[in-house]
Amino acid sequence: MANQHRTLTAAAARYTQRTAKTSAQNPARAMQEKAWSFYRTPEVRSFANWIGNAMSGARLYAGRMGPGDSIITAPDDHPASKIVAEIAGGREGQSQLLREYGRHLAVAGEGWTVVRPRENALPTWHVVSVLEMSSKGKGMEAQIDGLPVVIPPAADDATPDTANSLDPIAIRVWDPSPEKHLEADSPVLGSLNELEELRLLGAAVRAVTLSRLIGRGVMVVPKGTRFPSSPVQGGAEDDLIDVFMEVAETAIRDPSSAAATVPIILEVPAEMVGMIQRLTFESNFDELAIKLREENIRRFATAADIPAEFLLGLGDVNHWGAWELTAEAIRLGIEPRLSVVGHAYTEGWLRPLLESQKLPDAEEWSVFADSSPLRVRTNRSETALRLFELKAISSKALRRETGFDESDAPDATETRERQQDENEDGEQPPVEDLPVDQAPGEPDTLPAAAVVPRPTDGALAAADGLIWAALSAAGRKLERTPACPRSERARAREIDPASLHTLLSINPDQVDQWRLLDGAWSRVPEIATRYGLDPTCLTASLDDYCRELIAAGVVHTFDVVPAAIGRCASGAAA
Repeated sequence: MANQHRTLTAAAARYTQRTAKTSAQNPARAMQEKAWSFYRTPEVRSFANWIGNAMSGARLYAGRMGPGDSIITAPDDHPASKIVAEIAGGREGQSQLLREYGRHLAVAGEGWTVVRPRENALPTWHVVSVLEMSSKGKGMEAQIDGLPVVIPPAADDATPDTANSLDPIAIRVWDPSPEKHLEADSPVLGSLNELEELRLLGAAVRAVTLSRLIGRGVMVVPKGTRFPSSPVQGGAEDDLIDVFMEVAETAIRDPSSAAATVPIILEVPAEMVGMIQRLTFESNFDELAIKLREENIRRFATAADIPAEFLLGLGDVNHWGAWELTAEAIRLGIEPRLSVVGHAYTEGWLRPLLESQKLPDAEEWSVFADSSPLRVRTNRSETALRLFELKAISSKALRRETGFDESDAPDATETRERQQDENEDGEQPPVEDLPVDQAPGEPDTLPAAAVVPRPTDGALAAADGLIWAALSAAGRKLERTPACPRSERARAREIDPASLHTLLSINPDQVDQWRLLDGAWSRVPEIATRYGLDPTCLTASLDDYCRELIAAGVVHTFDVVPAAIGRCASGAAA
């Protein structure tokens, strides 16, 4: 298997002699070097790391396009799935790889993947910047961990393929510029002038700050004015210039010292006090520089392809607004970059390997990135677990809301093993070892009187109506709570009140604080009696269920009604 993998690795797309030289000698390299020089500024670093950290939460998988815009995921045993699963050594390595590419695409608009095959092991994957790639003879050279790695060119129409199966492979990943496809594009590259101005303004503000610490201006004193001598000096007197210099040095060395703020004290005859004047060299540019710097920061924030609030601060944005901004940031700033990485690995890795296996439909399979884990709201995971315990949602929904997918579900063998372990721990014995009348299920031979009654269709419909009415009333109340600010209320009125809670962030205790469910269950006793249900149980079940939905931000569906009120049928009122 290892030998086969090395053969496949050698077949992956490498840059040819012609394309390697062209890519390494990118004419925009000087601009990319300048872009990276701004990475250490707080604004650019914050932006790049936000993109990288967000991208690290996505998941790579193999699939092909289906009807419409749908994507058909490749089966786990399909060669495409196996190839994608081994990228960067698996899920953890892919997370780090995507994080690195997030920063590279945000700053320079491109990066390089260097894959280094190994004997009897999966290859190692490295992400390097454009500054670490250079042409080397007919191929390229990458600087990896401070060491040069020579990457020979792959064969093209003009040269034979003499590559060794253990030769490193280079894959360029870049966001093409609409002006010149070979060159990369990024928000930082598009803001070089603004960032240069920001750097100059930052230096100006720093100079202003230092000047204020060093000297508070010039004090004009009459000739003959002297400082009082100190005990150490005996009868000698300090020179005025020496004192000024000592105070300035102290203020620079320790800005928190008194020398930086307390004025120098002179002792003069009373008739000379009015002759002492202080001259300052402050200008209007001092204040203007600060304003210009703030304006430039705002300009860069608006140039970045994520909502500017993430760089300028969310401020008074409410939870609903923050959630919407996050969704917009994922759509505009994260998913396009994930597509760039997926396309590069499709063309430079997946399809060449599939073609080497003579797969007839190799061109149909691509590398996709699933961004759904980024959309999981922070309070949904815990509540999803609670709803699952109440049998209000399925195990599939639980995995989705906690950031897992169906590939993480236990198979039939693992399920049986878990059941056996539970039985060995003294829990419920296997069904086949029980007599019929003690089995946990409801076999056909169980007496009719012993069968736990199920709510009738009429009872389920009535309960569904009560739930919708309660959520609708709660939604209308939410429009007047702090969870929905005045600026958003006109928009909120356009949404179905029963679904409004799915767009707001509501804590469990706020359900009582804002009386969201007050009066919702006044007709429950009447309906429970009509359908033979326990009124107390039905009231408690409906109330618990709606509270969980509101706190979790989950929409109600009729499918969960039987599980939500099922236990109330066994205690029906006489």
